[in-house]
Amino acid sequence: MAASITYDQALIYEIAARFDLREPNRLALKATIQALSSGGGEYQELIADLATGVGKTFLMSSLIDYVAAQGVRHILVVTPGSVIQRKTLSNFDAASTKYVAGADHQPVLITPDNFQSGAVSVALRDPNQLKVFVFNVQQLIRPSQQISRKVRDVDEHLGDALYAYLQQAEDLLIIADEHHIYHEKAKSFSAAIRDLDPLALVGLTATPAAGDSSKVIFQYTLGEAIADGHVKIPVIVYRKDGTKDERTQLADACHLLRQKEVSYAQFVETRPDFPQVKPILFVVCSSIEHAGQVGQLLAQDGFIGDPGAVLEVTSQSSDEALAALADAESPKSPIRAIVSVNMLREGWDVKNIAVIVALRRLASQTLTEQILGRGLRLPFGVRTDAPMVDQVDVVAHDSYKQLLAQKDVLRQRIQASPAAIEVDDQGAATTAGGLSIPDPTVPTGTDSGTGETDLAVGVFPEAGGSLTGGANGLQVVTFTTDDDDVESAAPALFFIESEERREEEPSELRSRVEGAPQITFPRREARLTFAAFTLADIPDGDAQAAGARFISEVPSFLAKDALVASREGGDVTIKVAPMKNVEAQQSLTGIDTIRQDLVAAILRQVAETVTEKNGAKRIMKAFLRGAGVTSETHTAEWGENRRQQAINGMSTLIQQSYAKRSRQMTYELVPITLPIEPVLVDGSARDAYNDGFVKHVQFVGWQRNVMPVASFDAGSTEWKLAQLLDRDDSIRWWLRLYTNGPAYVPTTDGNYFPDLIALDAQGVYWLIEGKSDKNANDADVLRKKEAAEHWARSVRDDDNYGEWHYLFATETQIRNAAGSWAGLKVATNPE
Repeated sequence: MAASITYDQALIYEIAARFDLREPNRLALKATIQALSSGGGEYQELIADLATGVGKTFLMSSLIDYVAAQGVRHILVVTPGSVIQRKTLSNFDAASTKYVAGADHQPVLITPDNFQSGAVSVALRDPNQLKVFVFNVQQLIRPSQQISRKVRDVDEHLGDALYAYLQQAEDLLIIADEHHIYHEKAKSFSAAIRDLDPLALVGLTATPAAGDSSKVIFQYTLGEAIADGHVKIPVIVYRKDGTKDERTQLADACHLLRQKEVSYAQFVETRPDFPQVKPILFVVCSSIEHAGQVGQLLAQDGFIGDPGAVLEVTSQSSDEALAALADAESPKSPIRAIVSVNMLREGWDVKNIAVIVALRRLASQTLTEQILGRGLRLPFGVRTDAPMVDQVDVVAHDSYKQLLAQKDVLRQRIQASPAAIEVDDQGAATTAGGLSIPDPTVPTGTDSGTGETDLAVGVFPEAGGSLTGGANGLQVVTFTTDDDDVESAAPALFFIESEERREEEPSELRSRVEGAPQITFPRREARLTFAAFTLADIPDGDAQAAGARFISEVPSFLAKDALVASREGGDVTIKVAPMKNVEAQQSLTGIDTIRQDLVAAILRQVAETVTEKNGAKRIMKAFLRGAGVTSETHTAEWGENRRQQAINGMSTLIQQSYAKRSRQMTYELVPITLPIEPVLVDGSARDAYNDGFVKHVQFVGWQRNVMPVASFDAGSTEWKLAQLLDRDDSIRWWLRLYTNGPAYVPTTDGNYFPDLIALDAQGVYWLIEGKSDKNANDADVLRKKEAAEHWARSVRDDDNYGEWHYLFATETQIRNAAGSWAGLKVATNPE
């Protein structure tokens, strides 16, 4: 006859009083009993989500006593590993410090070690005896060809397999400690439990799987536990100076542990009614090998300093190590640091973990709570109002920002997973709720009707809505000027129209004349450079003044941010509360090493010549004199902060001196390829030999022009020079230059754009300028002429661009040349 569990409020209150249950445990017991009593005899799987450190062990013991009072005689407690199994057994052992007192019904404990004994078989046959089976889930799963399971084998005393015995028990209640491990995705584990066909399965966990949310019948979050004072306050400890190496983290943790030891002892001195408790450091590593390395480091001086005080607990640990772990809470235990990988991530509970270092990333909410949970239990059972006692320090130099950002997970209740994103046949993304997600690959200006993207291209349609005068619908912007010489112009696309309109032919894009060369124009560009730097530029006085900043030690501090919880109505708020900084210990470095470090910092920034090495030693000595090192025999040691900042200070001195070196202007020639092609030839262009000159009008029909078209600003200079060059056999090619082009000569007040380039029959290049007589002697004209002549000399001296000369011709000189290139050179006498 199957047992029936009913709800008895008086019994709940009686048991709560006997076990001295905390309020969340009493409420969890009440919710569990209510759920079990309403099941109607059908199998149920229930989960009590109780924050780590609040006391799931008390909930388990009180639940066992409640159902025992109602006639249940078979209870299976399933644990995930040997550590938690040992802990569970000690909860029922009156001789253990972990014994949970208050039960009216004393069970017979049945374990993998004793279930085949004759005494146990007697208890198994006694229907009135309360039997509590404590097994690991690994010991229950179905055997394979490679692995046998003793619980599945027939026992000579029992006459059947223990697993079969449990299957036949009509009142079997299963309690799954750390229930999230047996989630349905772990098929073999979950099958081992569910195949027993119990009355119900009650899961206890602080981190339920998201897929089990419908099974949760009670939740009490870590945030609530912190707010209600049932656990310690987590404090995130980190360095603001950016130091985050593993050795420093462990040294800081040991420093905090020593402070905790003083605080614990001081509290007990004021409260002799409390037992002695020794705080312990808990370190979580990434692998067994890593744990071994960390254990060796902690055993060194400057850390824990005693190999016998460091306990490594991994899947390879010996029974002696596990026994030492079980005794870690005892004031007589020598253990001061426990180093683990995954063995102690769940279910292991001691009250004296005071400092935690996670040397593996706390990548998820579950892992954060599981590791943090190892240190949440209150060392004296209640808050003491002594901050160093009531807080657990989590040293997280490399991940403190992530931990602080996760503060709200401490108050979150289990929630369903976010809605999945679905993509339809057309590639449109929506959430399950139908929210449309824009496609980032489609421009936001797309016209949904046409599929074409509206792009603003800066075109300006005329009043009628059409664009004229340019290819691809671009409007032609027209400029007119009466200036004889335009020296600068905005970088805009434009063409010059004549005052007189002609019958237009279609415009077309044209490139160089067939056979015409490209011309490499050596444009001179200025570069502001610095004079050469040497350590001789740094006076001893500057180095000594820089070193004076480091005459005293520079302290290093550990920042501490407490995650403080408070209740506001029915909700819990988690806030970051900055705590008082703690001065950190620093490693010390001898002055000889400091000397070497400073010289190295200097030589990293200059060439390591004999001269500069001697200069580095001179500067180092002056720097250290400023810092108080007044003799070669000085033996002081510097802290790590002082050392690092002194190295940075020396580097800054060199950098600042380097930045102050004198400046000088240098020039270099940059090759510019001419002409810029193609060009748009206006359909109304005039003939160079049949039409008279018109300002700013394009002319075609040239014989030696590199390009098929040219236009001019002035008829008496530029036009006449082009006519001369085009007809003289001494000239191979010529090219008109424009004021918006890339060929220019830099001057002190801008860029100078000459009129023409010519290539003569001897392969000599000529940069040519024509100027009216009235303007030929203007100051700015003469300044440009001088710059161009200097440019030509520098190009010839460079000897990489051929031979270049500059020719400056006035109206009179052009007339006197009588159309002859040789005559023009005689008239102008160029360099």
